[in-house]
Amino acid sequence: MPNPQLSILVVDDAKFSSVMIGRALTKAGYEDVRFANSAGAALRLIEERPANVLLADWLMPEMDGLELTAQVRQQDEMSDHYTYIVLLTGRDGPDVLGHAFDRGVDDFISKSTMNEQLVPRVYAADRICGSFQRLMQENRLLTQNIASLEQRNLIDPVTGLGNARYLYQRLGDSLRQLESRGGALCYLMIGLPEIDAQRQRYGDPFHQELLRGVARRLQQLVRPLDTLTRLDDGHFGLLTMIEDLKGCSPSSFKRLHEGLNLKAFKTSEGFISVKAGIGLVSLDASALPVEARALTARAESLLTDAYTTGRIVPYRFKQPA
Repeated sequence: MPNPQLSILVVDDAKFSSVMIGRALTKAGYEDVRFANSAGAALRLIEERPANVLLADWLMPEMDGLELTAQVRQQDEMSDHYTYIVLLTGRDGPDVLGHAFDRGVDDFISKSTMNEQLVPRVYAADRICGSFQRLMQENRLLTQNIASLEQRNLIDPVTGLGNARYLYQRLGDSLRQLESRGGALCYLMIGLPEIDAQRQRYGDPFHQELLRGVARRLQQLVRPLDTLTRLDDGHFGLLTMIEDLKGCSPSSFKRLHEGLNLKAFKTSEGFISVKAGIGLVSLDASALPVEARALTARAESLLTDAYTTGRIVPYRFKQPA
């Protein structure tokens, strides 16, 4: 059965199309359906009250569906919410749809089969949204519980990520795994050289808000089993284990670098850009023994060049002479 209270926002510059969609959704039992005739109007409505499902035309004047998706994802980051985005399109082909999925779109409805696809796809979105909201609520409760446990000295209270102590525990475990099982280890230190100046300009509440935004975006950009930590006010750490050193190259983390540097963060002070530098160190079992402190120190030493060049700066530990 559908959830009558599911919040649905329909965005289409064609009034006739919006009316037809609205009638179909109302007939299916959905009561909370809002309408916007442009992407800008949709963003204002979402700012007032988030939507669970966004149905938007791909091709619209001024801002198309993909650009709208990017803006909604930024709002989701700051509101601890997830909007299920469905684009209405006449386009086809795996390349076109694959590009859109990579930009954050969840599903598509073909305009040629709108009558048959609309309600079943919204039913599916309804179920997925319910699961998402339960998981997010459980995650919030878990974060609160962790903060009250003895393990809290391993957790950064601002972002909910592991702290520096946790990183060194995981580094020790990973180095032992590297020695016994092989593979390769990558460690990235992510520095934010301008964050202190932004803190002085906007204050501590903003500073914590921005750190949480950076943490959420990093979590979206890394693999589920990677170890992501906040080391201090201006640095994050990322530890990942892979099969071989070929995957420990700057190109492997290009999306992460661009995700921080090319997309502004939506905050209470407006959209704020950050400058992020990344030092990347890597090794396999042939380079052992290496101390965890040597790894982190080397990564930190690479940040100056990373800030200057605007690139990920790598260093590979070699087999001892």
